[in-house]
Amino acid sequence: MWARVLVRGGGGSRFGLRASRESLRVAGCGSAGQQQQQQRQASTAEAALKKTPLFDFHRQQGGKMVEFAGWSMPVQYRDSHIASHMHTREHCSIFDVSHMLQTKVHGKDRVKFMESLVVADVAELKDNQGTLSLFTTETGGIIDDLIVTKTDQGYLYVVSNAGCADKDSAHMKARLAEFKAAGLDVDLEFLDEALIAVQGPSMSQVLQAGLKDDLSKLTFMTSALASVFGVPGCRVTRCGYTGEDGVEISVPRSRVVELTEKLLANSEVKLAGLGARDSLRLEAGLCLYGNDIDETTTPVEATLVWTIGKRRRQTKDFPGADIIVPQIKAKTARKRVGLVSTGPPVRQHTPILSPDGKVIGEVSSGCPSPCLKKNVAMGYVDAAFAKNGTAIQVEVRKKAVPAVVSKMPFVPTNYYSG
Repeated sequence: MWARVLVRGGGGSRFGLRASRESLRVAGCGSAGQQQQQQRQASTAEAALKKTPLFDFHRQQGGKMVEFAGWSMPVQYRDSHIASHMHTREHCSIFDVSHMLQTKVHGKDRVKFMESLVVADVAELKDNQGTLSLFTTETGGIIDDLIVTKTDQGYLYVVSNAGCADKDSAHMKARLAEFKAAGLDVDLEFLDEALIAVQGPSMSQVLQAGLKDDLSKLTFMTSALASVFGVPGCRVTRCGYTGEDGVEISVPRSRVVELTEKLLANSEVKLAGLGARDSLRLEAGLCLYGNDIDETTTPVEATLVWTIGKRRRQTKDFPGADIIVPQIKAKTARKRVGLVSTGPPVRQHTPILSPDGKVIGEVSSGCPSPCLKKNVAMGYVDAAFAKNGTAIQVEVRKKAVPAVVSKMPFVPTNYYSG
């Protein structure tokens, strides 16, 4: 199932998750010479991919490596995708997310700089508090989603998607040049640190053993510097992409294997890959950039109005505000919704139909839910069909299958609020 999985993950454009040389199955009909040529091509393609500091460790642990956003990443390990998904829901898993872009924004005008790019009210954040936000275009589209944390160390800590890394860094650098030209005090530092996500209900028990400070004081979307299992200089942020209680740990790349091994010493913890990460985030109703949001969708259409700070709605001083803010009251012609169905799986680009068979939208993400034993999906529909409980249809293999517009998250989230 996962030898070729279409995920638009981490941003920008659609990425095929292609099996690496170890898991590649060469078609049996070709000659030995053709097979050798295909193997050489696969080897060359793999060599061109970027690798995280955990790359060799993944392979040692049985990780099935695939191409994702220009990186070689594990899609799963020895356990099945479903087993890994359920382990995260019931215990604790480690995800390598070192491919994501980590940035520090320095200078006394750092908040003003960030607010010139995103919809969040960064100024109102407390020290070491973060928020999900959006880079937006002047026409109201979404360039990327990101987390901005206002640290007590004199900088903003920003994490954005791997697939948008080049686009995001160029976007920030262009605005930086404008600020510098205006004599403002701001600087960017793109980090070369590793990043791992530790997710699941037993995360706090596992991680507390490696911390001096009380983890219960670190609530959802807050962050702290800490030594973790003897590894100094880590930034621990209580957040994640699974819907479970979890943290993301930014760690010096030279020590990330050591830290991962120490976490895995606890029997509660297993490694998990991109396959489980995608189904977990979908059950949690979380958007995947490039699938569910992009530069053709506005925050209002995407039901992400909550990311727009109240003060920012009044001042209308973020990119695209003249288009986005009026949509909040006037509504939009289409809306992102959740869908639940039974029968054949619902995948990206599946047409969404009205009860009488008219096309009213398209699925942006979908998969069978390991927890619910049903198909879950999200997509955009005409606003008239967006109310929860509305009976609609999805066209799977040219057949209309009943579905229901459903509230998200599909599986209750377990974020830690103290």
